[in-house]
Amino acid sequence: MTPHRARIEAMPGTAPSTDGSRSRAAVVTGASRGIGAACAIALARAGFQVFLVADGTEDELRAVATACEHAHPDAAPCAFGVFDLAESSSAKAIAAAAYDAFHRIDVLVNNAAIRIRRPFGEFSAEDFDRIFAINLRAALLLSQAVLPFMRRAGGGRIIHMASQLGLVADPGAALYGMTKAAMIHLARIMALELAQENILVNAVSPGPIGTEYYLQRLRREPGLLEQRLAAVPAKRLGTPEEVAEAVVFLASTAATYIQGHNLVVDGGYIIQ
Repeated sequence: MTPHRARIEAMPGTAPSTDGSRSRAAVVTGASRGIGAACAIALARAGFQVFLVADGTEDELRAVATACEHAHPDAAPCAFGVFDLAESSSAKAIAAAAYDAFHRIDVLVNNAAIRIRRPFGEFSAEDFDRIFAINLRAALLLSQAVLPFMRRAGGGRIIHMASQLGLVADPGAALYGMTKAAMIHLARIMALELAQENILVNAVSPGPIGTEYYLQRLRREPGLLEQRLAAVPAKRLGTPEEVAEAVVFLASTAATYIQGHNLVVDGGYIIQ
């Protein structure tokens, strides 16, 4: 095993495709739950082979992998790996493992992220280092790690999961918002530099989404739901599946002329 405690597993009966009969392959980080899991399942439903990545959640990853394989009538192959994205060495190991599983990497969804909420003035240097390592550095390094495989295939798609908090301010979210704003800019500069290689790079910025993490926060903070819904013209929380559909769109042949865009999925939150 590699120093970053990697464990890689292919689901039973899923041999890699070498004859072109299988569809494209996607890598999704933070795929054990929430938006990441929804993205993985939606990509599998669209016919993708999916390599799931998360840290320390092997049982959850296996459950999502099973859901991915049940999402498509042709049972597209699925594999997963447990990696610590805070370790810079993880990026090349993830790319190599995904390529070993499917012999191609066509799509990368940089979804993994952590949240550290504190009033401004109470963040530590350790907070800064950890959130930037996972939310931003891992996305940059993994994007670089998959480039040789995408170039070999003649192109690919890279999708960064940003946030509406990369566009608007929210108390307590200074560091998180900084990483998401940087993800949006990273998508733009990567798009500019990689367009001529047929590598399309875009971002998706979810607004208030009813993930288990967010629902737990709503239960801890009475009145927060009413406050959020008052600012959402759609007057409801979004679902992880709605965000996943935006990702599938950007990964599809319907989005071949979309480059460097930030697709906001927020029920209209930022238009006011």
